[in-house]
Amino acid sequence: MSDSNERNASVLERRWPTLHGRLMLEASGALQADLVEGLGSTLSINGIQLTSRHDRIAEARLQAASLPADSAVVHVYGTGLGDLQNELLARPSLQRLYVHILNGAVFALVLQLLDQPWLDDPRVELLYAGDLAEIQLPFFALPSELVLADDFNAKIRDRLISETHLAFNNREFDPQSPEIVERLAASHVLLERDADVAGLFGTGVGREVFVIATGPSLEQHFETLRAIRNQAERPLFISVDTAYRPLVEHGIAPDVVVTIDQRISSRHLPAEGSAGIQLVYMPMVDPQVLGAWQGPRHVGYSASPIYQSVREQWPRGELYVGGSVIHPAVDLAVKMGATRITLFGADFAFPNNKTHAGWDDGDLGPQLGAAKHWVLDGHGQRIKTQLNFRSYLCELERFISGHPQVSFYNSSRAGAKIAGTVFHPEFAQ
Repeated sequence: MSDSNERNASVLERRWPTLHGRLMLEASGALQADLVEGLGSTLSINGIQLTSRHDRIAEARLQAASLPADSAVVHVYGTGLGDLQNELLARPSLQRLYVHILNGAVFALVLQLLDQPWLDDPRVELLYAGDLAEIQLPFFALPSELVLADDFNAKIRDRLISETHLAFNNREFDPQSPEIVERLAASHVLLERDADVAGLFGTGVGREVFVIATGPSLEQHFETLRAIRNQAERPLFISVDTAYRPLVEHGIAPDVVVTIDQRISSRHLPAEGSAGIQLVYMPMVDPQVLGAWQGPRHVGYSASPIYQSVREQWPRGELYVGGSVIHPAVDLAVKMGATRITLFGADFAFPNNKTHAGWDDGDLGPQLGAAKHWVLDGHGQRIKTQLNFRSYLCELERFISGHPQVSFYNSSRAGAKIAGTVFHPEFAQ
């Protein structure tokens, strides 16, 4: 045992004995660790440099400068080599520094190799990121450890990345964008005559609802859903737009279809045979696709500023949108009065090396080969996904957390594990 390891262990055992015990069990010996030299040096873990190899201190100062200088409380995600923690603790205004471990094995290895004097500062609180269900603000997340985050801390990793990308992802939704202005202007004739989605709110109090998305696991349930759909007493079927065609092709007519995306076309929502199906939409959807729909139409808005102008002229009910059509579909079920919601095809990942049920690879977005990220599935195994899917998953989990009066069930273990849901005892495999 090195002198650094003994000193660090002594502090940890005194201040956080339970956490120290957890760190002692981390498999740091399984890591591929290398010294990487440049103008300075750093540690590389599994090919990922923990810090700059040229000037670690300058990098830490740059990172610290991104946080408000007068913050009394700051959260750091990832432990690195301790440089950012030391830099922040030099601020006289700092009263509390929370350091959230993103990879226990990496931190255990660093503790063996380098002194970490910040551990002994009384302003420091140390914990595993995954011990909390949600991220804390203000924060800085060390980029290297967002890549190296382990399974236990992956949910928080996903929330950190989603929060970091928020401004970039919202850039397409400028209310002054000519494309948005033109599309909303074209929707005025529909807004004047279509029903308010709020008219559906409260119409299904106490009823069970199936919310059906397009993940590959949906294919496991076509036969079961068709049999249930033919029963006299059954749950309400709410489908997202891209699941509509695969459902109809398997003889399953949903009660309600929800659509919000300007890229949805008649290929996704063919009008033929839609007379008995209600359509809930937002005005960014192609008016020609909407106008061809034969069933009742209900219009609503999200909280997005792009709808501010039409909201003032034509007030309508609001549905929650967190980047994906599954969010307003679930919110509609809640606002209709459901107390039990079962999710089908809500995979947020690519189980069985497929992207979507009923569609070819790449039809609804990036191809399988573009999937460079992962989430944990219902079996606790890593499964391929893409960044936007992880963001959608985060937002659904937040929504579920905010509605404790509703019981949420997941119909499959093949896709991403969804925090706040229970695996359905009949459907989940």
